[in-house]
Amino acid sequence: MDLLCNAYSNTSDDEPEPASKHEPELRSIFSPPSKRPRPDYPYLQTKPHPLHRPNQQHSAVRTEASVVGRYVSKRERALLGPCIPAATDPKPDPSAVVAAAQVLGSISDAYLRQDILSLLRHLPKSHVRRSKIPGRLSTALCHHTKAVNSINWSPTHAHLLASAGMDQSICIWNVWSRDQKLARVLNFHSAAVNDVKWSQQGLFVLSCGYDCSSRLVDVEKGIETQSFREELAVRVVKFHPENSNLFLSGGSKGSLRLWDIRTGKVAHEYIQSLGPILDVEFTINGKQFVSSSDVSGSNMSENSIVVWDVSREVPLSKQVYVEAYTCPCVRHHPFDPYFVAQSNGNYIAIFSSTPPFRLDKFKRYESHGVSGFPIKCSFSLDGEKLVSGSSDGSIYFYNCRSSELERKIKAYEQACIDVAFHPILPNIIGSCSWNGDVSVYE
Repeated sequence: MDLLCNAYSNTSDDEPEPASKHEPELRSIFSPPSKRPRPDYPYLQTKPHPLHRPNQQHSAVRTEASVVGRYVSKRERALLGPCIPAATDPKPDPSAVVAAAQVLGSISDAYLRQDILSLLRHLPKSHVRRSKIPGRLSTALCHHTKAVNSINWSPTHAHLLASAGMDQSICIWNVWSRDQKLARVLNFHSAAVNDVKWSQQGLFVLSCGYDCSSRLVDVEKGIETQSFREELAVRVVKFHPENSNLFLSGGSKGSLRLWDIRTGKVAHEYIQSLGPILDVEFTINGKQFVSSSDVSGSNMSENSIVVWDVSREVPLSKQVYVEAYTCPCVRHHPFDPYFVAQSNGNYIAIFSSTPPFRLDKFKRYESHGVSGFPIKCSFSLDGEKLVSGSSDGSIYFYNCRSSELERKIKAYEQACIDVAFHPILPNIIGSCSWNGDVSVYE
C-alpha cells in the first residue's frame, strides 16, 4: 500500500501531476477541439480539495482577486463570492486631521474689545452707513512665513478674518480678541494657497491653490468637508451671490467651472480659448460674471476681460478690454451698473456692466502701481470709496465718482497685495503684504 501511495502522490500539492500517455485520447473523447487556446486561470481550474490544507487555496484566490485594475467576470465573482474586497475609499486618519487644523485660540466673540462688541450689537440695519477712511493701524497680525495672496472678512461672524498664503496655510484671525488673536491654522493644502472665501452658511471657508484643488473646511470643527479636484492649479474661487451652494473656480489652464457643493460635481463649464484665470466676479443679480485671464503669452488681448452668461455658458462680450495688459483683479460696484479691473498698466479701468460693456475712456483710477504683482482692490459698503493695494507697499483711497486720490497710507515695505473693506463695519479695512504681514486699519 505504501508503494502505491508513493507512486500516485506528488511531493507537493501545488505541483502539477505528470501527464499520462493516454491523456490526449481522454481529452479527445470528453472535450471537443477548441479553435483558441483556453486562458489559463488557476483560480478557475478544478483541483482536488486537500482536506488537510483548507486555507491555502482560499488565500490564493483572495490574493488573485485583489489585483488592482483586473477585470473580474460574473462567473468569477460567483465562484469567488465574498473573497473580492469592496472598493471603498479609506477613512481619513484622525491624527492627520488633527495635524491639518491647529486650534490656537477661540473663534467666539466673548473676548472682543468692549467698543467693538458694542458697535456690532448696536449697528443700525435700516441703511448703509457712510464710510470713512481709516486713519490708524489697529491690529498687526503676524504668522505667515511667505507672501499672503488673499484676505476675506466673514460676513456672518464680523470679528473673524481669513488669510491665505504661499506657505500652504490658511489663518483664521479673531481680530479684536483680548486673548489669542490667531484662532486657527488650516494646513489642508499641499502647495501654496491662492484664494480664500467665507461661506454665507456659517463657519466654512472655501480655498484653492497650486495643489490643483478647491477645499471646503469647517472652521469650528477643524475638518475638511469636501475637496474639488481639477487638472491644474486653481487661481480663484467665488461664491454665487444668490446661492451659496454654488461657487465658481478659475484654473491655470483657462478653465472656468461652476461647482455645486451639494453634489460635489460641476454644474456648468465655460469653455473658451483663455489663458490662466486671474480673477472672477459675479454681477449684482448673479446672472452674469466677469472673468479676467492672462493674455501675456498670446496676441489675443480681446480675451483679457470676458463677460459670461451663467446659465447659458456663453460669452456675452469678448472685446471688452483690448489693451495688452493683464488684469489681476475684477470688482463690481455694490449698487451701480459698472465694474472695475485692476490693470498692470498701473491704473484701474472702469467698464459698464450692461451691454455692450464699454470701457470708460474718460475716467480711471491712477496713482498707485501694480508692476506685475497680483494687486487687488475693493469697494466700500456705501460705494463711495475704492481702495487699492500697490507695489510700493501703500494703500490708496479713491473717490469713486471723481476718481481722485483722497488718501495714501504707507503700510508695508514690500507690495501691498490685497485690501478689503469690512462687510459690516464701514470704517475698517484689512490688508496683507508680499512679506507675509496682515493688518487691520480703523
